[in-house]
Parts: sequence; structure tokens; C-alpha cells
Amino acid sequence: MKFLLSVIDAVSGSATADEVPAIDEFNAELVAKGYWVLAAGVGAPDTATVFDNRAGAGLETSGGYVSADEFVAGFWIVDVPSEAIARELAAAGSKACNRKVELRAFLN
Repeated sequence: MKFLLSVIDAVSGSATADEVPAIDEFNAELVAKGYWVLAAGVGAPDTATVFDNRAGAGLETSGGYVSADEFVAGFWIVDVPSEAIARELAAAGSKACNRKVELRAFLN
């Protein structure tokens, strides 16, 4: 089962010197257990461009598609045997990065 663990923050790239080792340790654990698929930090919404080419509209808009104080600042994609393990990882990821983490299952 694949899951997306989204790191919620108000700033992109905000991990402190104290948080980086905990995140690295969490990542190493994901790899060691065979759960790791992908992880990355992402730029803030003001660095985004939204494309809408429905019906050939050809629209391009600078900035994120939604205005909010918090946003997805990074993510992990994991492949685990159960939702229970995914929930444990989301809680552990939140502790490691010291941010809120949202858990979502991939659709089959």
C-alpha cells in the first residue's frame, strides 16, 4: 500500500540544524525497512505556476492555486504492508521534522 505523507509548514526549507539529523535518521529507517519510495522538500506556493489547459484555455498563473498560511513544504511516499504502519510512520515523521504531517492513501 502506498501513502503520501505531506509535511505541513508555513515556510519552505525551514528545517533547523537540530531537526536535520532527526529527519535523516527517519529517512534511513524508511530505507532500512524497505518502506522508502521517494521524499523531497518543495518550494513555497509563491514559486509555483498553475497551468489550466482544459478545453485548450492555455492559462498560466503565477503563484499557488490556493492561498493559505500553511502549505505542503515536503513529502514522503512510502510503500508499506498496512495503513497501521503508515499511521505510525506519519506520527514518527511528524516528530522527526517537528511539523504537522498529513497522511493520504494512494488510490488504486
